[in-house]
Amino acid sequence: MSAWADVPEDRISGLTPSQIVEELDKYIVGQREAKRAVAIALRNRMRRQFVDEEMRYEIKPKNILMIGPTGVGKTEISRRLARLTTCPFVKVEATKFTEVGYVGRDVESMVRDLVDMAVDMIREEEIDSVEDEAERLVTEEILDALLPSTGEGEPPPEEAPHKTRDKLREKLEAGDLEERYIEITIEEQVMPQIEVFSQDGMDQMGIDMGDVLSGLLPPSRKKKKIRIREARGVLFEQVVDRLINMDEVRQEGLRLAEEMGIIFIDEIDKIAAGGREEQGGPGVSRQGVQRDLLPFLEGTVVRTRYGAVSTENVLFIAAGAFNMSKPSDLIPELQGRLPIRVELDNLTASDFRRILAEPKDALVKQYTALLATEGIALMFEPDAVDALAVIAYELNQTTENIGARRLTTVMEKLMEEISFEADRRRGETMVIDRAYVTARLAGIAKDPDLSRYIL
Repeated sequence: MSAWADVPEDRISGLTPSQIVEELDKYIVGQREAKRAVAIALRNRMRRQFVDEEMRYEIKPKNILMIGPTGVGKTEISRRLARLTTCPFVKVEATKFTEVGYVGRDVESMVRDLVDMAVDMIREEEIDSVEDEAERLVTEEILDALLPSTGEGEPPPEEAPHKTRDKLREKLEAGDLEERYIEITIEEQVMPQIEVFSQDGMDQMGIDMGDVLSGLLPPSRKKKKIRIREARGVLFEQVVDRLINMDEVRQEGLRLAEEMGIIFIDEIDKIAAGGREEQGGPGVSRQGVQRDLLPFLEGTVVRTRYGAVSTENVLFIAAGAFNMSKPSDLIPELQGRLPIRVELDNLTASDFRRILAEPKDALVKQYTALLATEGIALMFEPDAVDALAVIAYELNQTTENIGARRLTTVMEKLMEEISFEADRRRGETMVIDRAYVTARLAGIAKDPDLSRYIL
């Protein structure tokens, strides 16, 4: 029987490829091929769960390599994808990894992060299912703390406590007692400071030792007087821990990470040799990091604090600019584990114009919202947006091409004076037109020396 037979339907179905592309279009201009590739890969994660068990074992994720210059949307696609998917999603940078034995994060850490994410997702779902019961129990514990206990051997009054409790409950629900102090018992896990040196690295050993000791050492309990509004959060966590079966949460989290996990590896081009392999002296070789990554893309078992997890069915999406190297500079085995190649397009002045104004998080909309908090009505004329797009595009052509990130630099310089004087312009309507853009930026943009340092 499949481990996913009882998985809720809504998690398996998710968004269709066209819906995923539609959502990405709200924030990312162009790059349709890349959007379609990740949408299909994500949907195939869902489809696989409906295939019979024998065939499902044979269907492996089709890992993706996104290729394109900096600032064209590779990282933004991953960031937005993480918000869209109900799968555990982790983004890492290849440059943060080192070969085993060198200082830095080991490659296994990305899988441990994925499992942590999956367990947290399952725990949040469980919390949602017991939230009402937990809040009821928290209220009862607060009422217990508010009501004075009777002395030992003293018979409790028949009706008075019930009436008092009901009155306190009414005041509690009305929010009248939030500042009152109560004494509650707080549970804390006291961990001894132990340094363990291992070939696996401090990152892994610290996690494992902490988890082992947390199971052996009982939690420390102490009385503490705090306000009711602060006590609610503390008591809620303690009550939830009692209501949730964490063993089941951990097991479900492991299954979720194995079957639905997605890892995005950014800047993979930085570990491609490109004919520039380090010469002489000790150092971490790029090829060595690639070889450490390879087993995870092929499928290996990683030991985590929640148990062993296989990466065989984890989807890997890698991305890189490859401006100083090319995909063929990756070791052949790694290339083979990234079968789907997607090339992202360079951005044009027309793309910049759309990026400035169309997406839900467009820079024009961001600055308009920011200055509205100061009582300034900011209005961008279409010709101003056109001028900004052209200046940003030309700067990318004449200096370093940093893609859409150039727009942030240009916009910040354009808005500098208005942002600084905003408190003195409250109630004004500021119209940004081509003349204003030209006055603020044209001179700097035309001077190569100035533009290199300022823009």
